[in-house]
Formats: sequence, structure tokens, C-alpha cells
Amino acid sequence: MRWLSERAAAFWALVTGRPVSLYAAAVLRIGYGLLYLAFLLREFPHRNEIWGPGSPWTPELAQQLFEQSGWNSILTLSGSRTYFEVCYAAAVVTSVLFTLGWRTRIMSVLFAVVVVSFHARAIFMTDGGDNLILLMALYLVLTACGRRWSLDARRTRRAVARAGMAPPPVKTFWIQQLTDARVTLTTVVHNCGIFVIAAQVCLLYGAAGLYKVQGASWGGGTAIHYVLNLDLFQPWPALSHLVDQYPTVIAVASYVTVLLQVAFPFVLFGRLKYPVLALLLGMHIGIAVLMGLPLFSGAMIVADAAFLPDRFYMFLARAARRIAPRASTRRPSASEGPDSRSVPPQLRGGYTPRVSRSLR
Repeated sequence: MRWLSERAAAFWALVTGRPVSLYAAAVLRIGYGLLYLAFLLREFPHRNEIWGPGSPWTPELAQQLFEQSGWNSILTLSGSRTYFEVCYAAAVVTSVLFTLGWRTRIMSVLFAVVVVSFHARAIFMTDGGDNLILLMALYLVLTACGRRWSLDARRTRRAVARAGMAPPPVKTFWIQQLTDARVTLTTVVHNCGIFVIAAQVCLLYGAAGLYKVQGASWGGGTAIHYVLNLDLFQPWPALSHLVDQYPTVIAVASYVTVLLQVAFPFVLFGRLKYPVLALLLGMHIGIAVLMGLPLFSGAMIVADAAFLPDRFYMFLARAARRIAPRASTRRPSASEGPDSRSVPPQLRGGYTPRVSRSLR
């Protein structure tokens, strides 16, 4: 009982102590925001045929499906073309603001509404990558994905800098209790949202791997061969035929794919997860190039980023700051005169050099 109580106390401290994976949540926000923005811009010339009044999947058919699935869409509230164009423009703006992290709490809800509405309006028109984006958009509503690498985070830093060393305002006992309860509730909801995201990705990989194990083509190492010869998944037929000429490589890739997907949920708590994530990254890049499914591959790559620790992203941020040129090191223009850093140390004191007559 003592051991059990200690484990329960440790678990409660982990859930309520501090929000975990804030940088990973920011990467998820930026990644899925950019992916959906690119998706909307890519389909901009065909928007009317996919989601608008000119779609063969009419609003009446969509309403019939809503009665069975329980989904809904703001795009079916009106059949006007003007209304649809306004909704599309609002979806683009929402994706941009969500990616930048402006008023993230509100934008995360609006982004989820946008993704759900567009997904439900034409559920048969996309390649499957939007299914994962849909789930992640709903989960990100629970997380504090705007506390890092966002406009909200920059505004908070500026507010703290302006406050300086001013003493914090005095709060009554009940106000302090409500503030502490709000912070604890936000932390718990965020941590639970991150856990659900991780569980969703593990379930996705595990189910995909177990389904592949049951297939004769994956067991025989020929599944990728058949995929490469499908006209539907040949964006570059010459490249697909070139890869298909190496049956040994195809067989090894088939077995490695199944092994990675089945083993993924079991390697998350050790260092073995890093080579596994690297191999999965290569696998998804191959799917995007050879099968022409960039949205699906991008959604999976962003989901895998949730398993990298915050220290990895902090290391990347420090490296980027060291590499990026700083504005303070720019050379002064001729009109500005020499910068103080270019003045020799002995000239910074009380000694003033004599000015030439030609310069007076």
C-alpha cells in the first residue's frame, strides 16, 4: 500500500505539477496549421467543385450523411456562393493566425471548427491525411500550444519586461485560490491532451502494423511492389518503375515498415525511439515522393514530432540563434557614422580627438 500510494502521488505530481512538452505542442500547432493552410491554398482553384455550391456532393447529400455520422459543417448553412467564399477566406485567415499563435486559445477552437467543417462537407474527396489532422485539431484545443514559439508567448515576455521589478498586486485569499485552481486545471487538461495525442499515434501505428502482419503480401515482402504499380499512386511513373527494379530492397522495406509500426509503441521510453523516429521520417518521405501523398506524410511527420523531448527543441532554438545573423552586428551606414564598437578603447574616455579643419 505504501508503494502504491507513492506511485499515485508521483503520478499526480506529474499531471498537476507543470505542463509537459510545451515545445512539442508548439511544433504540432505550427505543423498542422501550415499543413492545412497549404492544403487550402493548393485546392483554391478547385474549392467550388470540392466544398462549394458546384460540388457533385451536394449539401443535401451531406445533410443525409450528417444524420448518420453525427457530423456537421458550417458550409452547409447556406447555398450562396458569396457565403462560401467568405467561409473559405475565414478558414485561410484562421489557419494563418493559428500557426502564428495569436490568441491561441480562441484560434485553436476556430481552427478545429474549420477542419471539422471542411472535412465533413466533402468527406470522400481527400487522401486520408486530413483524418489525422482532424483528430489533432480537436486534441490541440485541450493543450497550451501557444506558450512557446508564438505571438502570445512574445506578448507575455514583453508584458513581463514592462512590469520589471514592480511588486505583484495583492490578492485576497479567495482570488488566490481561484487563480491556483485555474492554473492546476489548465495544466491537467494540457497534460491529458498531450497524453491523448501520444496514445492516438501509438494506436495508429500499432493497428497499421498488426493489419499488415495479417496480409500475405506484406508477409511475402511484395506489398510495396504492388503499390508501385498502381496508376493511382504514381506521380512519377519512371521513378516508381526504377525503384521496382530492385526486389530485394522492396522486400527489406516491406519488412522494416511492419517492424517499425508494430514496435513503435514499445520503444517510446528508451533511446531506441530516436533511430525508430528517424526511420519513420524516411518512410514518410518515401510515401510522399513515390505515392504522391504529401498531406498524409506531412501529418504523420508532425505527429511523430510530439515524441521528441523539449530539450531537443531548445537545442534547435539555441543553434538557430547562434547561426542566424544578429541585427546588432550590422555595419553602420556612412550617414550614421562609426559605431561605438568600432572605436578603440582609449577613445571612449574623456579624451576627445582633434577634428580636422576640413571637417569643421
